Amino acid sequence: MSSTYGVVAVTLVSLATLGIGAFGLRISRTTSDFYVASRSISPTLNASAIGGEYLSAASFLGTAGLVLAYGADVLWYPIGWTTGYLLLLVFVAAPLRRSGAYTIPDFALQRLGSAAVRLAASLLVVGVGWLYLLPQFQGAGLVLHTVTGAPRWLGVALVAAIVVLNVVAGGMRSITLVQAFQYWLKLTALLVPLFFLVAAWTGDGRPAPAAGTGWFEPFGAPDAQGLYVVYSVMIATFLGTMGLPHVVVRFYTNPDGRAARRTTVIVLVLLGTFYLLPTLYGVLGRIYAPDLVGTDRADTVVLALPARVLEGAGADVLTALLTAGAFAAFLSTSSGLTMSIAGVLGQEVRRVPPLGRRLGGVAALRVSAVACVLVPVVLALVAEPIPVATSVVFAFALAASTFCPLLVLGIWWRGLTAPGAMAGLLAGGLTAGAATVVTIAASPEGWIGTLLGQPAAWSVPIGFVTTIGVSLATRRHVPPDVTRTMVRLHTPERAALSR
Repeated sequence: MSSTYGVVAVTLVSLATLGIGAFGLRISRTTSDFYVASRSISPTLNASAIGGEYLSAASFLGTAGLVLAYGADVLWYPIGWTTGYLLLLVFVAAPLRRSGAYTIPDFALQRLGSAAVRLAASLLVVGVGWLYLLPQFQGAGLVLHTVTGAPRWLGVALVAAIVVLNVVAGGMRSITLVQAFQYWLKLTALLVPLFFLVAAWTGDGRPAPAAGTGWFEPFGAPDAQGLYVVYSVMIATFLGTMGLPHVVVRFYTNPDGRAARRTTVIVLVLLGTFYLLPTLYGVLGRIYAPDLVGTDRADTVVLALPARVLEGAGADVLTALLTAGAFAAFLSTSSGLTMSIAGVLGQEVRRVPPLGRRLGGVAALRVSAVACVLVPVVLALVAEPIPVATSVVFAFALAASTFCPLLVLGIWWRGLTAPGAMAGLLAGGLTAGAATVVTIAASPEGWIGTLLGQPAAWSVPIGFVTTIGVSLATRRHVPPDVTRTMVRLHTPERAALSR
């Protein structure tokens, strides 16, 4: 592919993102506009925005790369990512919107009345956000280097700069419009080239993947370790979605709980449609790009296929379209993550007396947006790249081990106490976090490497059991206003108004 096509694709996506963000600036006026878009986003627009931010580099590139590398069984990743929204719909969406909180830490403070739990939740939001931002920035550098030959640091810096500009300019209103646009761009970017690729595959006589490649083996290892990985991935993806800060914050932008549920139903349709496409790219990669299996370039199979299957300028144009979609994936997810981290940090900054007196709500958000991207940018520049889907699962495991117990038990169990919530956050966070750090730093092998590389199967139960056990042992710390809080969480808005 000519680098010119790639440069044009990245430039157009960047300009469109900045232009839509600038439009959002024109309609963002209040602190509520910047933090939660004044809770006025319609279900359809919000669902498109959620699809835009949720379908990250792991979805656009990583899913195809995993299917290429491991075969059909790896489809538990997209199934889990989609099913996570179903559980979010059932257990969390409407009650969380009715809480009226801006962020997960605000919900923790409102539900438990504990500043310590709120602070612990704030730190975890930052940790999960950084863990999720890292592969987005690394992926941006990889894609820009692959299609243009530019140094990897340039892609990292470009995505970080655009994201900060959009968050600083218009906050949640700008991000919502940008992400809704980027969902449909990503869908189009995958769908149009796939039409030509499938047509070419049909013209070639519909060849199948080569035999003996482990196509139906569990993650390439037909043993107990492979089975454990499957179940751990399922737990992380099924339960981690409801604890992802950039996903949860979206439900605060709906007008009411009913709109939050409708949003989630639409999201399920959008995600189910999207995940069909990278899966097919992975299958075609097994046929036309088997040399990428087992290399650090497996995540580029989506970008590599047009040149391998087609010829001439048409292949270059399709690759450029895919490049635009991939870059949109980095921008949209990074925007949501930056917004969620900045929202939490902005609230914390306002609670520090010297800073709180100098910075208003919008100013605190803007300062926090700049600060919160620095660490993942530095890590993306110095850390060794790891497969994007694999690194994202670390964030899911951490969220499932910490915020999932906090939200589920906080919404559905009157007996949750502040000491129990704090103990659960610490237990789940330390176990999942330590496993992630050891895996990235040391890459252990054997059963130890498997258990640490996929910690959700044991770290999530630790989080739940610790939260419940400590809460039962500290029943006297159940908040005195718990009945009023639970009524607020579970009473539909119309019924509450009629009273």
